[in-house]
Amino acid sequence: MPAPRSRAFAQVDVFTQVALRGNPVAVVLDGAGLDDAAMQAFASWTQLSETTFVLPPSAAARARGADYQLRIFTPGGELPFAGHPTLGSCHAWLEHGGQPQSAQHIVQECKKGLVTIARQDGRLAFAAPALARTAPEPALLAGVLEALSLRPEQVLAAEQLDNGPQWLGLLLDSPETVLLLDPDHARLKALKQKVGVAALYPAEHMPALVRRSSREARAFAQGASAQGAARPAVQLEVRAFAAATGVNEDPVTGSLNASLAQWLIAEGRLQAPYAANQGSCLGRDGWVHVSADAQGQLWIGGHTVGCIRGSVLL
Repeated sequence: MPAPRSRAFAQVDVFTQVALRGNPVAVVLDGAGLDDAAMQAFASWTQLSETTFVLPPSAAARARGADYQLRIFTPGGELPFAGHPTLGSCHAWLEHGGQPQSAQHIVQECKKGLVTIARQDGRLAFAAPALARTAPEPALLAGVLEALSLRPEQVLAAEQLDNGPQWLGLLLDSPETVLLLDPDHARLKALKQKVGVAALYPAEHMPALVRRSSREARAFAQGASAQGAARPAVQLEVRAFAAATGVNEDPVTGSLNASLAQWLIAEGRLQAPYAANQGSCLGRDGWVHVSADAQGQLWIGGHTVGCIRGSVLL
């Protein structure tokens, strides 16, 4: 095994304007020479939902405009694509001096393919990858509902969603139902199924964090308001349970929000632009901004905040 060497490193908080309120990603800005086992070992050690490794793009991808290649690992394995690591790694790459080929956008190569990233209103946003949707297996759905202690009448719709990462998407009857879930993570892990739950707010809703019924969420809302953090109007409340990949609950999840957007907009339940909130049950305050361009491409955006910059021995 080669001796460790110093490699540029950053940790970025994603989907937040306030550091420590979003979803952090660890970014090794020079992954050259690291094999899969070394990458996985470091990702397991960080214990963040995702750790990424930046590499030069392949020759074929570079010819198609790719600026860098990204490998994305959870504590439990590699992902073909993930949203918050895409935005956080792009932030770190640009801050480290990365120069995109195009003045209009940045292009990331990953196992899912090429992902386009744009700057939008002070945020970074990625073009939502193509989504495959299928009906869930009845036995799997029943097992997931049992693990979440949900009654069938609380589920308005269910769909298997695949844009690289695979999620069982559940649209629930109210944001309060989403926020009060106390999953059996061991059972979800045994089912080997990541689950994303969401619920729509009524048009006349108050700001999400103020409405919540749990004492902890109300206290967090008051603390965040005291800091003067701006809050967009939220239309969707989201939680992501990923025990199958070694993370019981992900704070703020770009790939899931991309899948939910494509599904719910296609079904006529939502319209872009809108904002989704995620993470309050973990003491976070993540905001995901969903927009559509003139061609109908959905963009999943969020603010990014650098928290750690230095080097790591790997």
